[in-house]
Amino acid sequence: MTTNHPHRSLILGLCLVLSACASNGLRQDDYDQLRADEVQQLPAWSEQTQGSNLTSLNQLIDNTTLDQLVSQALTNNPSLQQTLLTLQIRQAEQQSINGGRLPALEAGFSAGDSEDEDSSYTGSLSVSWQVDLWNQIGDSVTAAGKDVAEQQALYQAARDTLAGEVMRSWLGLIAQQHAVAIEQRRLSTLERNETFIMQRYRNGLGSLEDLDSARSSAASSRATLSANKESLAQQERALQAMLGSSRPIDVSVPEGYPGVLTPLAELPEQSLERRPDLQAAWLAIQANDLRTSVAYKDMLPKISLQAALQDIADSPSQALLTDPVWSLLGQLTAPLYQGGQLRAAADIAELTTAQSYQAYRDTLITAVTEVENALGQERTLAQQQQHIETALKRQQNNLTQYQQRYRNGTATVLELLIVQQQTYNLEAQLDTIIYNRLANRVVLGLALGLGADQ
Repeated sequence: MTTNHPHRSLILGLCLVLSACASNGLRQDDYDQLRADEVQQLPAWSEQTQGSNLTSLNQLIDNTTLDQLVSQALTNNPSLQQTLLTLQIRQAEQQSINGGRLPALEAGFSAGDSEDEDSSYTGSLSVSWQVDLWNQIGDSVTAAGKDVAEQQALYQAARDTLAGEVMRSWLGLIAQQHAVAIEQRRLSTLERNETFIMQRYRNGLGSLEDLDSARSSAASSRATLSANKESLAQQERALQAMLGSSRPIDVSVPEGYPGVLTPLAELPEQSLERRPDLQAAWLAIQANDLRTSVAYKDMLPKISLQAALQDIADSPSQALLTDPVWSLLGQLTAPLYQGGQLRAAADIAELTTAQSYQAYRDTLITAVTEVENALGQERTLAQQQQHIETALKRQQNNLTQYQQRYRNGTATVLELLIVQQQTYNLEAQLDTIIYNRLANRVVLGLALGLGADQ
């Protein structure tokens, strides 16, 4: 005699389904270990000669006007506002997904009439709920929460980047004003040379070639001055766009460069831990790993429950569930064959998670490179500044000697013009180096994860 055991068949089938749904790829614990290994392999930062322990970008430059510009940009910049709206969309999506955990309640009312029958009215009320047997909905909600956190980090990164751009643009205005001033002084000197040579020529002490050389140098300087003024105007328009304004703005900048602190590069893991772009990249891995779990759980059986009340009557008032008939339905469904779509979806989710990890590694490598580049630039620019300051000092002494020699007739006007050009070129080069060094400190602060004040 043969005995049937349907429950054994059910258990066996469930085991087969669970084994088929097992993931062979890397999961969150594996990525946690890989991340720890990556961080342990980070090299120590290059040596710094000086550095200040700072907590925000705003501490780099102590200037009230600049702080106001940064605040205005963070409030009005349209690109940043788009990023903020994306964050709000992610938050709304999380609320929508979270609604899947709760029962759905529906009410209905209908009326019918036919030629041979009296009018009838039907009122109904139903409640349906999908049992989150495998925490699939819970994983979806958690993944949506990771999406929100990721977008929050991306928004913070956008804020920090914008603040840094405003600070560098403000320093750039000072640099462009200096470039205009240096070229104006150059032009004034060349025009005085031209006048002086003209007088000598009229007195029969100079040549026409000397006068042509002076006029050519002055014309070239006027062209450079015009270009520098346009560069200054473009710098102002760029800052205007960062501030979210379509109208010209009046920005006051000091005549000289302000003091800009050099941020201290702490241990690599401490510095990079603050970077919001790295935080966002890691949160993307966590979110995609949760979606992988959801994709595998799509292959598992699902249980749904539904309860309904229905009342059919001859009048609308009597159909309002005064004497309803109730029904209760429980349903167990399991996917058997869908052409491999569910398995392919799970594989895609796993590969997406693996792709996110490589994106994290790419962001980490970029972050390390940015810090090392900024540290190297600080050292190199400091050396360049020292050498150019020495060269400029000696060149100024040389210029004084050539001016005296030209008056005495022992130097030609061409020699004097060359020395003058070299002097002004060194002055412009020194100012550019100073600007690059100060702007690089802002870049270093961003690379080390310093953010804008909230």
